[in-house]
Amino acid sequence: MPVIGIVAIFLLALIAIVMLLVYNRLTILKNRNQNALAQIDVQPKRRYDLIPNLVNSAKAYLTHERETLEEVIKARNLAAGALEGMGLSSGSVSTLNNVAAADLSLGQALGRLMVVMENNPTLKADKTVSELSEELRSTENRVSFARQAYNDSVMIYNQTREVFPNVLFIGMFGFEKAGSWVLGSPHEANAPVVNL
Repeated sequence: MPVIGIVAIFLLALIAIVMLLVYNRLTILKNRNQNALAQIDVQPKRRYDLIPNLVNSAKAYLTHERETLEEVIKARNLAAGALEGMGLSSGSVSTLNNVAAADLSLGQALGRLMVVMENNPTLKADKTVSELSEELRSTENRVSFARQAYNDSVMIYNQTREVFPNVLFIGMFGFEKAGSWVLGSPHEANAPVVNL
């Protein structure tokens, strides 16, 4: 066999191995992104389950703040619907932005509720409301950590997509750029402060 034939076979084998390694690495990172996105899915659901209990506990004390309570429940339902509609397989930028916008509205409504609750001494003293508020604060921290883990995973995946030789094969393999969880406003970066 001529030397040129051996070199050609060697180069083809080398390209095939590189393609296989690139594909496997990007597949692993894509699966990590989906897992991190699943964690963002789990934690807000916990928060959405806590909110109706908090609102129901506060209702007895806040009959004059019915509008605030209704806003919280409406925002909670919209955010839960947006998250449910997202699905675990989606990491597209537009889908994540829709969920983040709904979540931002919920955070703003919860912030107004917390201000009202803070200004009501009887409500502040209620043990159930206090425990629910603490659970909500803890859950907000978990949501923040889940978002950060997802964004870290997206950064590693996107960087891996964009380096040589991976960039040569991403179009062929269909590895699209993943979207980060973008905060809708600077206020969303902080969990709501609950001081009861």
